[in-house]
Amino acid sequence: MAAQVFSVSEVKQLLDQGAQLVDVLGEDEFEHDHLPGAINIPLKQLDATTASRLDRGRPVLVYCNDFG
Repeated sequence: MAAQVFSVSEVKQLLDQGAQLVDVLGEDEFEHDHLPGAINIPLKQLDATTASRLDRGRPVLVYCNDFG
């Protein structure tokens, strides 16, 4: 599936339907601030091994709040 940008209401609806929320910021930034229920897999560590933590039967929403 191609990448998409979702509105806040769409994200809430997808999460209510069982989607997984993955925050790809670094561990320090994730510890400081992240969305409730998010799973942290830092982008620099994202590979087949770390992605195996995800349920392949459920949609995945990837989130990065990096304004730098």
